[in-house]
Order: sequence, then structure tokens, then C-alpha cells
Amino acid sequence: MLQNREGQRVPNVIFHTRVGNDWKDISTGELFKGKTVVVFSLPGAFTPTCSSTHLPRYNELAPTFAANGVDSILCVSVNDTFVMNEWAKDQEAQNITMVPDGNGDFTEGMGMLVDKLDLGFGRRSWRYSMLVKDGVIEKMFIEPQEPGDPFKVSDADTMLDYINKDAKKPDQVVVFSKVGCPHCARAKALLEDKGLAYVDVPLDNKIRGKVLGAVSGKMTAPQVFINGQLIGSADELETYFKA
Repeated sequence: MLQNREGQRVPNVIFHTRVGNDWKDISTGELFKGKTVVVFSLPGAFTPTCSSTHLPRYNELAPTFAANGVDSILCVSVNDTFVMNEWAKDQEAQNITMVPDGNGDFTEGMGMLVDKLDLGFGRRSWRYSMLVKDGVIEKMFIEPQEPGDPFKVSDADTMLDYINKDAKKPDQVVVFSKVGCPHCARAKALLEDKGLAYVDVPLDNKIRGKVLGAVSGKMTAPQVFINGQLIGSADELETYFKA
């Protein structure tokens, strides 16, 4: 049975990390002392749920966590530092501190080391998250002990809601565009003027009409979506902001 360790101190261990071409040992004291820290731990770098959802959302919400008193966000996995460093590059996870628990010492100290022998993983971390203040665990969200790899409570949104349920989360903005389109450029400029980060999805002539028709019901670029809502063209985006 996995134990909730709220009220207890985090394990005192040393993490062996690689910075550039040099080895650097980092203690839990350096990571936690005098700080408010969010930790999320997962079964393995480059694995599907970890790469598609768990890590990216914490990275995306990092500025919001910081605005709500969190000093750092740590990602812990029973992987070596080389794997964790490459995963951070692949994910562009510049807002996350990768913590390689290669020997599983921290994870075992947390009581979260489990067998993944059926997958050929050996022993790995169970998926969980926690809020730690000055080395003391205030809150833990531990995934239920179910078959497979449950991902229900250790996500970034659940943790942020615990810290501040009224926290303003960043808008999710996507622009479907085409290369060289002046209206697309105007839409992007409007978003930038409002300080909204966006994902640009450029579409070539072969598929543009089919994609835009399927997702928006319209055939022209750009098509802008904000938080799942279709805003539309550059003109419609301008009207949206005026409203």
C-alpha cells in the first residue's frame, strides 16, 4: 500500500546530475530548504503520458505557479541524468528542474518505488505529485493503485487548484495559418499585442481546405481558437478583442 506522507520531511539524498560536461551532486537540502516546491514524479522519461501531458502541462503552468508562491517545480523519475537532460531538451521544458533519481533512493524513501517488471522497466516511481514547504510535505496527490498507469490526480491543474482555485491560467491559443498570408500575420500581431502566447499551425495548400473545414467549418486562413472557442479570422479576432 502506498503511503501518504503529508507532514513528513522529504528523504535526504544526493542526486547525481550532469551540467554540460561536468558532474554536479545536488542534495535535497539545496532543492527544498527555505523554498516552496512542487514535485511531480512519474514512471519514466519519454514515456507516452509523461511526455504528452504530465510534463508539458507543468511546464506550461510554471509562470502561474510562480505567481502563486511556488519557487520551483521538480520532475523526479528513476532515470539517469543523461536521459533526463535529453528529455528536457526534447520537451523544451525550460521551466522545470529535472531530478534524476537513477538509483531510486529518493523514490524508495518516499515509499513510491514499485515494480514495473512486466514492462521491462525494473523498479520505477509510482505517479504522484506533492507540495513541499521548507522540506516538509504539505500535500500529496497519489494516483490510485489500479492496473496500468493511472493519471487522474497528479496533474498540474489539480495541484494549482489546490494552491489557489482562483488562479488565472494561461489561455490556450492556436492559429491555423498559411505561409505568406498577410491576414495570418495580422492575427498573430494582434495576439502578441495582447500578450497571448500561441501555437502556430501552418498548413500547405494540399490539406489546408480540408483541415480548416473539418475543425472550423471555414476554408480560409487564418482560423484562431482560444480556449477551445473558434474566434475565426483576423477581422473576427479584432472584433473579439474589442468586445
